[in-house]
Amino acid sequence: MSDLTTTIAGLRMTTPVVLASGAVGYGHEYEGLIDFAAVGAIVTKTITPAPRPGNAPPRICETAGGMLNSIGLENVGLAAFLESELPRAAGLGAPVVASVAGETDEGFGELTAAVGERDEVAAVELNISCPNVERRATPLWADATRVADIVVAARARTGKPILVKLSPNVTDAVPVALAAESAGADALVVANTMPGMRIDTERMAPALGNTTGGLSGAALLPINLALVWKVAGAVSIPIVGSGGVRAVDDALEYLLAGAVAVQVGTALFTEPDTPRRIADGLRRRMKEEGVADVAEYVGRAREYAT
Repeated sequence: MSDLTTTIAGLRMTTPVVLASGAVGYGHEYEGLIDFAAVGAIVTKTITPAPRPGNAPPRICETAGGMLNSIGLENVGLAAFLESELPRAAGLGAPVVASVAGETDEGFGELTAAVGERDEVAAVELNISCPNVERRATPLWADATRVADIVVAARARTGKPILVKLSPNVTDAVPVALAAESAGADALVVANTMPGMRIDTERMAPALGNTTGGLSGAALLPINLALVWKVAGAVSIPIVGSGGVRAVDDALEYLLAGAVAVQVGTALFTEPDTPRRIADGLRRRMKEEGVADVAEYVGRAREYAT
């Protein structure tokens, strides 16, 4: 038997394939399209205290290597999420990871407390790295001290696993990763989208209403894979690789670099059966190679690194 079971700080997942935040809304929108039996966990659309309308349209732009989005954390707000969206997400059969974003340290803490007390929530993901809402000279995701303060505030409000989603848009992700680990994070998601833009040559104006957006898809895989490699060599907590995962080999690259699981996002827009294809592909590969536990792949490529 090929065992795909993956555990992150008590969060048990039947496969290492996770649905990334923002890619499937609150999960139920893809019911009937995604085989949730192949999904290790669902990360919900990021929740803020009050509803957010998001950024001005256009908010999606295709690129040769993926897509740009500038959704701007559009969501129903905490109250509506807890009342209606969370119960529906929990009914899909996979563990639910609630993604949250506050404007202050205490705001992150309050959101973590609110979602963390619900039985339907298996873990909390702190979205500190959305590229579509930051306009500061020094963005939050690049400030190790701020990140540590946020994790401390969240850690004090829940005993459930806390994942911190890092940004690729930093000079060095290691200090931020170490700060999150020291502050009490149970795992790191490496990483969010990379800021980018396109220009509509017909309108002679930015293609996105927010001017820039987050680049996701195949073009991001080499960038975020390198980050996983670097961060995995610096921290001792689990890493979830994210960015450009479309096929089993993509997922396997992240595992071999040191990630224990992967998040799938952009691929779901055109191929919602991606989680099943990856899970089935991993099982076939494991059977062919005599690998009993998917954990045997984690970090194996590091044995050959100079």
